[in-house]
Amino acid sequence: MAFEDTLNSLRDFDINDTDNIGNWPMAIKVIIWVILFIAILVGGYYLRIEEMQQQLAKEEKNEEKLRKEFEEKSFKAANLEAYRAQMVEMEESFGALVSQLPSDTEVPGLLEDITNKGLQNGLEIKSIDLQKEKAKEFYIELPIAISASGSYHDLGAFISGMASLPRIVTLHDFEITTKKKDGNALDLKITAKTYRYKDEEA
Repeated sequence: MAFEDTLNSLRDFDINDTDNIGNWPMAIKVIIWVILFIAILVGGYYLRIEEMQQQLAKEEKNEEKLRKEFEEKSFKAANLEAYRAQMVEMEESFGALVSQLPSDTEVPGLLEDITNKGLQNGLEIKSIDLQKEKAKEFYIELPIAISASGSYHDLGAFISGMASLPRIVTLHDFEITTKKKDGNALDLKITAKTYRYKDEEA
């Protein structure tokens, strides 16, 4: 009987009768409440929950970044002693390399060593001229122009002997010509470059 009454009230219901909402049938009120509830849920999702999900995704990305940073730092912390030992070794190697670079006061001795190498290998040293220094980022380069003459084997022995000098010397821009009168004698022009460490004062 109650179901029949509900059907009758629904048939007689006029949706345009907004002045008498309190007397609307219970079924209509329930439908409207359900629609409002769903609308509130959907609105709440888009207004609040979606924003929270975006924030959550952002925090998850940040968490991944922080995890990677933590892994890197924990790896470094675990190998700290090895890094310190490596640093000491590098400082010692650097010191050994710097000690091979002549200071200003040692350049005359280096020139003497080059001259002696040439004479020991049977060369006739025509000239050894210091060129203008060139400042680089971490060091200062000092070119030395060398002019000498001798046989092919003497020149080869001289070049090889330069590698055994106690200081770092590199060889560049060489030019070898033959003498017209004596085909066995060769003229050598070469640039030797030595380096010194550019300290803070320089």
